[in-house]
Amino acid sequence: MQGTVNNKSLTIPAGTRSLAMIALIALLGVGGTYIYGKLRSPDALTPESPEIALPELKTVTASGHLEPEGEVVNLTAPTSSQESRIEKLLVKVGDSVKAGDVIAILGSRDRLQASYKQAQQDVEVSRARLAQVQAGAKVGEIATQKAEITRLEADQQARITAQQANVERLQAEVQNAQVEYQRYDSLYQEGAISASTRDTRQLTLQTSQRNLKQAQAELTRLQSTRSPELAKAQATLSSMTEVRPVDVQVSQAELQRAIAAAAQSKASLEQAFVRSPQDGVIMDIHTQPGEVITTEGIVEIGQIEQMVAIAEVYESDVQKLKPGQMARIFSNALPNELRGTVTWVDLKVHRQTVINTDPSENIDAKIVEVRVQLDPKSSKEAAKFTNLQVEVEIEVD
Repeated sequence: MQGTVNNKSLTIPAGTRSLAMIALIALLGVGGTYIYGKLRSPDALTPESPEIALPELKTVTASGHLEPEGEVVNLTAPTSSQESRIEKLLVKVGDSVKAGDVIAILGSRDRLQASYKQAQQDVEVSRARLAQVQAGAKVGEIATQKAEITRLEADQQARITAQQANVERLQAEVQNAQVEYQRYDSLYQEGAISASTRDTRQLTLQTSQRNLKQAQAELTRLQSTRSPELAKAQATLSSMTEVRPVDVQVSQAELQRAIAAAAQSKASLEQAFVRSPQDGVIMDIHTQPGEVITTEGIVEIGQIEQMVAIAEVYESDVQKLKPGQMARIFSNALPNELRGTVTWVDLKVHRQTVINTDPSENIDAKIVEVRVQLDPKSSKEAAKFTNLQVEVEIEVD
């Protein structure tokens, strides 16, 4: 019949169904065992995660402070000054000064200035005295002395002339006495007069002859010798016109001594003017006019045209640094960040001096000082912030 379905081909024998079930159960068991083993393995328990590469540090950060590149000087008075009180202060904070400018005047200025003027006058007196010795006596004194010699010579010549006249008179007396004696001697020989009368004439002759000899001797002495007054006058004239080397040497020595004393007085006066030893800016004033100079000095002078940052880098980071690296400087007190270049890395390890406000920071760390020279713009901005604590960030290669 056409409507009858033939089910013979769809019938599965009972034995065949049993084998299929057994095969299916075995397959499920093997698969479950495999999956359970995978789940129990360490690789399955710990999921794999991708490796994360840490970024390499490109900067070194350190605490530090700002300071002028040049020396900061606490200017004081010379130690040899006898008075250390300030009479006048010629600068104020912020003033620019040049080396040699007078910063202050000490109270000893007036006294030392008077001493210097006196020393200068002593030099002029010694110089005039030397010129006087070198020139000899005054012309008027020499002329006066010469006139005195002429007078004495005239007096001596007058005495000689008078003595010559006296000799001539005595010669005439001797001749007259000689004639009288001869005449009386003839009369005595003729017996006309007594012997006593003749002897009287003879005595007169002898007296006249003796007086003549004395007068001639005096004339000879006057002609051959000078009077003591004349000799003294001539000696005085010689001493007046003579310039002895020893007198010149003495006067020269006195002049040199006066010059040395004046130089010493000038040096002492110079110490009353306290001068700046360098170009710079007045950063602070420690002593006011009328006060005695303190141990801190009078003023503080710094060269702030070029500023630097001194960074205290941990010793573990210093091998990363070298001159030429760029750096940035930060501080809450600065309006802008500053920029500069590493110029010097210290060769010595120090104890940290700039302490960070973070209490967790190591306050006993060992550091190496690194100098960062600021660029011109940053130096100008940092000029008013000497000793400001900053953070320095240095770019490493």
